[in-house]
Amino acid sequence: MLSHEKQIQEYEETIAKFKEQNQNNPLLSDAELVKLEKKLDQLKKKVYSNLSPWERVTICRHPQRPKAKDYIKHLCEEFHEIAGDRLFRDDTAIICGLAKIGGIKFMVIAQEKGCDTESRVKSNFGMPHPEGYRKAMRCMRLAAKFNLPVLSLIDTPGAYAGLAAEERGQGWAIAQNLFEMARLPTPMIIILIGEGCSGGALGIGVGDVVAMLQHSYYSVISPEGCASILWKDASKKSTAAQALKMQAEDLLEMGIIDDIIEEPLGGAHHDPAAVYENVKKYILSEWNVLKAVPLETLIEQRYQKFRKMGKFTVEEKADIL
Repeated sequence: MLSHEKQIQEYEETIAKFKEQNQNNPLLSDAELVKLEKKLDQLKKKVYSNLSPWERVTICRHPQRPKAKDYIKHLCEEFHEIAGDRLFRDDTAIICGLAKIGGIKFMVIAQEKGCDTESRVKSNFGMPHPEGYRKAMRCMRLAAKFNLPVLSLIDTPGAYAGLAAEERGQGWAIAQNLFEMARLPTPMIIILIGEGCSGGALGIGVGDVVAMLQHSYYSVISPEGCASILWKDASKKSTAAQALKMQAEDLLEMGIIDDIIEEPLGGAHHDPAAVYENVKKYILSEWNVLKAVPLETLIEQRYQKFRKMGKFTVEEKADIL
């Protein structure tokens, strides 16, 4: 349970006790119970409409939040995984495969965190190695060869920063992906389903449209990392989360993303089925738009999209005599 949900849980437990008590010795009428449930709905709306940036990060990191494998299972009628980078090994932090979504063939590239201790360790907690990014690019090239659109699902705290990853060319692998994705001759749809941290997220995140789930975040660094660098104190993560402007609404205003995909009240873990349906509708809707755009135009628009990102201000200073 998240800290901001304690009051909601207490209210839910109280209503549950009244309902249980009413089975043997009624204390409240049905009308009174309905009133309590309405008050509970009002409380939920009040709590979830006043979340701080850090509270939204905790929603994004909720252990029951749907992971990449969950999306693949519920979005795809068919999925055939492709393993390995043909250079070193298979990296399970990135899942790639041929899929059918709504009858349309896609190449799916997804970052997987795992759902329990065993799967999290196996997937390195969603932190890809260089071979993961090379596998992703191998599959993207394959998609372009056979005229398949690419769907990329981002959910990572960042690329793995260990010595072994650096020895195998982590920075080069990500840079190569950025270079090739910018000119890949096939439509590319990018969706952030959870965390989107640093170059680890951007390494599979260059596309024609970039969307985020409502409580995902996208940032050059995690709030804890930012706080450690700026204030030498990781406990100031809440302040950092506020300063980073990494929530979907901020990024939409700045032109970093194109769309926000709505989540159920309180986050995707409260109603995963609704999230799967919203994401599927978005994918198919964007595909219907992108498929009509000539490839030359698509690539140029993609280039210009990323080229013009960022805002700055100019201050004029008076001449000093």
